[in-house]
Amino acid sequence: MKEEKVLKIFERCGGILKGHFLLSSGLHSPDYLQAAKVFQYPEYATLISEELALRFKREKIDLVIGPAIGGILLSFELGRILKKRTIFAEREEGKMRLRRGFSIQKGEKCLVVEDVITTGASTKEVLDLVRENKAEAVGIAAIIERSKEPLIKSGVDFGVRKEVLAHIPLITYSEKNCPLCKKKVPLIKPGSRR
Repeated sequence: MKEEKVLKIFERCGGILKGHFLLSSGLHSPDYLQAAKVFQYPEYATLISEELALRFKREKIDLVIGPAIGGILLSFELGRILKKRTIFAEREEGKMRLRRGFSIQKGEKCLVVEDVITTGASTKEVLDLVRENKAEAVGIAAIIERSKEPLIKSGVDFGVRKEVLAHIPLITYSEKNCPLCKKKVPLIKPGSRR
């Protein structure tokens, strides 16, 4: 699947939002990607997940895990396609943890998934959780990575294989230097991290 097709799906579903957004990192941005808008359509969820699954079909994977909330639907769909157990991690008291009786077994080979990677903080936290449980991260699968510079497709280095379907440039501002704040454009906090 070509990058342009992924971005067209996001546009068609209203998953590329314009405005004034407070990102999980604390930075402000005029753009926000909302993968949940895409995943409300099962045919797109399956199409995107099948493409990511193809990229990991030769890997031995025991478990698919993603962070709540953004990685839940994608991890479930990838787990379904790969026929692997699927769980998600949740933020509790500011730290990513396993809840709801979920566990990672020592030695399990884990595929970490995320809908959109911006700074990579949530993805790194899930990787740390995998490693804390003495399991192995075999890779990271993401739909979109917001790169710091246009056409730079390397993005965040996690020390494991990473497959991303599309890259888009990341425009951010500190609160102090935000032109949208100066214009008094209302600030929206759409993400799940508080």
